[in-house]
Amino acid sequence: GIVYCLSRAKTEDIANWLTLQGREAVAYHAGLPAEQRAETQARFLREDQLIIVATIAFGMGIDKPDVRFVAHLNLPKSVEAYYQETGRAGRDGDPAQATMFWGAGDFAQARQRLAELSEERRGDERTRLDMLAALVETPTCRRAVLLRHFGEEPAATCGNCDNCLTPPKVTDATETARKLLSAAYRTGQS
Repeated sequence: GIVYCLSRAKTEDIANWLTLQGREAVAYHAGLPAEQRAETQARFLREDQLIIVATIAFGMGIDKPDVRFVAHLNLPKSVEAYYQETGRAGRDGDPAQATMFWGAGDFAQARQRLAELSEERRGDERTRLDMLAALVETPTCRRAVLLRHFGEEPAATCGNCDNCLTPPKVTDATETARKLLSAAYRTGQS
């Protein structure tokens, strides 16, 4: 499998942690010497049980058909990056899984990085971040959202993503607020 992390230090920490858990894992990032990166990539291609923990520096040109999972431990840079990175799993047609771990703090950090960009780049990057937020926060089929992003017209549900398999409970906040305000008004609370 492949585990993507945002920082070089995190790739090394997670690879070490996985190794301590009894899984063989190695870090891969642009800060490693070229020879070490080449050897790590060669090992990944030839060893079945090796987990590679990498920054986005890993994966371009990798053609390993039997990757069983791709995990993101940070938000990817964009919907396009997510699609490309998760597309490395299951190329042999056998089942594979993509998992993304994220929190509100990830979006706050990404928005802070936007402030460091030039005004002209900031708008495009904000749009990319908003599209990524739409994907991760949707209560509907994620595959449909992803494919619509690329101009396709998929079925409403795929039957395979987390939201299709276990639909989240959705509440209309406007209606809930009206009911709470109405109840508070009737009881004299404010």
